Amino acid sequence: MTYLTVENLSKSFGHEPLFENITFGLSKGDKTALVAPNGTGKSTLLKIIAGREVQDSGKVMLQSEIRVGYLEQEPQLNPDLTIREYITQGDSEIAKTVRIYEEAVDAQASDFNEATQKAYMKATAAMDAVGGWDYESRMEQILGKLDIHDLKRGINTLSGGEKKRVALAFVLLDNPDLLILDEPTNHLDLDMIEWLEAYLAKSHVTLLMVTHDRYFLDRVCNHILEMDSGTIYNHKGNYAYYLQKKAEREEVEQAGIRKAGQLYKKELEWMRRQPKARTTKSKSRIDAFYETREKAHQSTDKSELELEVSMQRIGGQILELENVCKAWGDTVILDNFSYSFNKGERIGIIGKNGTGKSTFLKIITGEIKPDSGNVNTGATIQFGHYRQQETELDEDLRVIDTIKEVASVIRMADGSQISASQFLEHFMFPGSLQYTPVSKLSGGEKRRLSLMMVLIKNPNFLILDEPTNDLDLVSLQKLEEFLLGFGGCLIVVSHDRFFMDKLSDHYFIFEGDGVIKDHHGTYMEYRQAREAEEAERKRREREAAEASKPAKLKPDTAEKPDKLSYAEQKEFKKLEKLIEELENEKSEIEQKMSSGELTADELQDKSRRYAELTDEIDEKTLTWLDMAERAT
Repeated sequence: MTYLTVENLSKSFGHEPLFENITFGLSKGDKTALVAPNGTGKSTLLKIIAGREVQDSGKVMLQSEIRVGYLEQEPQLNPDLTIREYITQGDSEIAKTVRIYEEAVDAQASDFNEATQKAYMKATAAMDAVGGWDYESRMEQILGKLDIHDLKRGINTLSGGEKKRVALAFVLLDNPDLLILDEPTNHLDLDMIEWLEAYLAKSHVTLLMVTHDRYFLDRVCNHILEMDSGTIYNHKGNYAYYLQKKAEREEVEQAGIRKAGQLYKKELEWMRRQPKARTTKSKSRIDAFYETREKAHQSTDKSELELEVSMQRIGGQILELENVCKAWGDTVILDNFSYSFNKGERIGIIGKNGTGKSTFLKIITGEIKPDSGNVNTGATIQFGHYRQQETELDEDLRVIDTIKEVASVIRMADGSQISASQFLEHFMFPGSLQYTPVSKLSGGEKRRLSLMMVLIKNPNFLILDEPTNDLDLVSLQKLEEFLLGFGGCLIVVSHDRFFMDKLSDHYFIFEGDGVIKDHHGTYMEYRQAREAEEAERKRREREAAEASKPAKLKPDTAEKPDKLSYAEQKEFKKLEKLIEELENEKSEIEQKMSSGELTADELQDKSRRYAELTDEIDEKTLTWLDMAERAT
């Protein structure tokens, strides 16, 4: 069944077209990623499909009665609401039923009488009918995974990242038929990304999203829409399949251009002879000549990020931290941390939000002083610090003037010099874009310009704090190529696992409370080791819990357990449904594992999830049995 049809869609800003005559469709169950360079209108296209913006021409047709959920790149939430009020404002039947139930609970608590009791009983029955208890359970699970706990907080007190996570929780909870996500992994830490990745992969929702996270793309999507030079290319497969087909297509295009170039030279000689006989055949050949000339002059060469800027030579001493301590109030960031950096060292930094990663970087550069300990920086070290928050750029300046304010000429590693304009072209700012005001740039283009402002100063110790946010896939690949050739020291904080694995020799793992572990290996190896440790911890906890259980009293001497509280009654109703769902998922995994159709990686993933389910079912069943005994 076709859920979405986009037909001949066009949109321009001023005289500049973003895209023209775009046509594609999505079928039920498709998990589709839209891939295109920055500035080509990906976010605008999503807004038009979601009904938030109007196209210049063309049609957007949705299957009747399907519900659409949309997550903006920068969500605008009502500041007058609390988190709970915002989350429960969905228009699904379940969301409406939950609102009525909560109103009935509040009414009964404030004025217990026959009318409020009757309304409460009716609302409870409605919750049973639509599966409202499952909604409550899903809400707690999703909000918890996204680190949202105090639902009484006002929207006006949230940071930009918190607003994005609240908006994400809302669209997931509303359970739409078609889910549109614009950069859903921005402002999520790695644990949240991996949870969302697993959630969407097993969900039956039809998905259309823009994301630059390549692991995420590869594991969630089965359909890639590539928008290139105004043309849409469909790839039925994951990101790896898309890369293969794109490379094949570009190779064919290059061969066609080369062939057209050879034919053009031959036909040009014929044209120069000025044939006098204007027969139908010669006119046809003349028309074909102009078509050949146009194709021969096409270029598939993309502006690439291939700079190797000059940097100051690194001396014997680089950077040494000795017994460094830092805390903000009761939150410990560093606790007697010591480390000596080597030449050319590349370190990735991993940790949950709030564990002090950005503070650590600022201590290294001297922006923040430690509470105690020493930070010794070599005399030759010149830091280049790209911050998570965008560098303040003058919005009124043109792009080229922004660069010229720092340097009109840039010295390269081989001693040659290039102009500011050439420097911009290397960073995929063509001539037409160089004279555009900064205010007109897309988010990704501004980030790329901010990165240039760091590199133009020729640092030999690069510190990059979330450099991948809002960059398109082409920019990411070129940035990786540049950093792989960078000869200085490199520290990277990023939630892009692919980017980190490609560039890092080892990782600092920020575990909180001042604990920092040094992991040598890839990020995926770290995850596997962490999961094994977690499984072992749960096993020991179960054994300890079993050993500490008191012997059962005889029936005649056993004390009657307390009755369930009101909150426990709600939890009891939800648990039975949840256990059933977990059992069903476990059965499905058993069938897939025994089918013989899984790859080694898939089998490993399923085995890990099977173990998690077994632990979760055991834990929740014990809780349910205890409640069932007290409910009788």
